[in-house]
Amino acid sequence: MKLIKPFVITFTLFCAICMNCSQEGQAQDKNDPVLPGIDILLAEQLDLVKHKRVGLITNPTGITTTLLSTIETLYSHPQVNLVALYAPEHGVRGDIPAGEYVEHFIDKKTKLPVYSLYGATKKPTAKMLKDVDILLFDIQDIGVRPYTYIYTMAYAMVAAQENTIPFIVLDRPNPLGGELIEGPILEEQFFSFIGLYPIPYIHGMTVGELAGFFNEEFEINAQLKVVRMQGWSRDLLFEDTHLPWVPTSPHVPHARTPFFLATTGGFGELKTLNEGVGYTLPFEYVGAEWIDADTLAETLNALSMEGVFFRPVFYKPYYGAKAGIMLHGVHIHITDYTIVRPIKIQIAILKTVHDLYPDQQLFDPARLDMFTKAIGTDKVRMMIEEGRNLTDIVRECEKGLEAFVKKRKKYLLYE
Repeated sequence: MKLIKPFVITFTLFCAICMNCSQEGQAQDKNDPVLPGIDILLAEQLDLVKHKRVGLITNPTGITTTLLSTIETLYSHPQVNLVALYAPEHGVRGDIPAGEYVEHFIDKKTKLPVYSLYGATKKPTAKMLKDVDILLFDIQDIGVRPYTYIYTMAYAMVAAQENTIPFIVLDRPNPLGGELIEGPILEEQFFSFIGLYPIPYIHGMTVGELAGFFNEEFEINAQLKVVRMQGWSRDLLFEDTHLPWVPTSPHVPHARTPFFLATTGGFGELKTLNEGVGYTLPFEYVGAEWIDADTLAETLNALSMEGVFFRPVFYKPYYGAKAGIMLHGVHIHITDYTIVRPIKIQIAILKTVHDLYPDQQLFDPARLDMFTKAIGTDKVRMMIEEGRNLTDIVRECEKGLEAFVKKRKKYLLYE
């Protein structure tokens, strides 16, 4: 039996949205909450899915503004026929650890088939799509290139095109905002599932904008429709939207965590430095047993990088590669989210640690491949090892950004 109560609760909200949207000439107040694509779909664009067999790619971040799951909301809707779910990394219910194989299964709550897009295949097969008229994507991204959800979206767009199925993206905010663009453009020899296309480490686009970019620039040619958000603008960080935050993965618990992940996540792949994963503040700490905390903090603060301060810390991770080991390092405090440059900070940390502790093998050969794929280039490592200064390394990472900014402009959906 289908669920009814969630739709009843949500319907009142949708009526309010419609009334709000019908007030002609009334400008969007920046203090008003942003409405994500799922709310707009149900309030204004239901015809896109009405009486069609819908396949949904989602996870726990797919929610309405009232915290109702997109899965249950669509499943219980009397005019929507949700027939299949598709699971990215971590699964549709968020119960699978990072990097672990996701199996096909039957969802206990809806009894719908759940097809894995992070297992034997990362692209839906024709068999997985045979009962679907339209494919929806509703997942909150974090705004950095090495995060798998946007490539799950891209592969699904390819499959939708191959099977002549329309593809709809229910757009959501970029938690880093839409103005910050930084880091190396991914080089082709380092393409992987944490980076399929040559975009910067921080791209400044929503998933809907990325879908349009991927679709045209890389000739996917899917029948793409983006259901835009209402009220979002490029200067808004996630906390400015008044939307509830649901962890996008186990180590991204807060709306500001993506800034810290962008700052330390790349070198976290090396495992020679702990990036706070395994402790209470993932991506906010940097430490190792051989670091002098005061020296590292003083050296980094002497660089006077914008929007950040480093405080010496001592901590012992509860799990992971350095579990149970007392680590010395720094706590990264972002003091101004509007001017901070996460990739510059990431490079500065790597260079400073390398220069302070030349006898430590910072770039572990066993993990170098994953680090290089995450950063998107081998030039950062090589320039650090060559003793190049921070300005030169950052300048190298900025090559191609101006061209990217010009190219992406035609795909931007928000001012």
